[in-house]
Amino acid sequence: MKIRPLFDRIVLMPKEREKETLGGILLPKLAQEKSQIAEVVAVGEGKMADGKNVEMKVKVGDTVLYAKYSGTEVEQDGKNYVIIRQADVLAIIE
Repeated sequence: MKIRPLFDRIVLMPKEREKETLGGILLPKLAQEKSQIAEVVAVGEGKMADGKNVEMKVKVGDTVLYAKYSGTEVEQDGKNYVIIRQADVLAIIE
């Protein structure tokens, strides 16, 4: 089964969290921060706002930075995804 987002929603696959500090200290799973960097896996078609079509600024394959507490986490075929609105994307990482 494939996830197809609607309107201005985006499906992201979060990158792995840091498992080690810069100094080489291994972090237990509970101490690891949730990653805010993810790869765009699927993009909705956009939405209408105030009678104007709002186009999507991201595309499949982009790496993005998204808001820390945004989105809905979903597990599909053993992989974890996050579904967010386009407004929750803070930046595209190049």
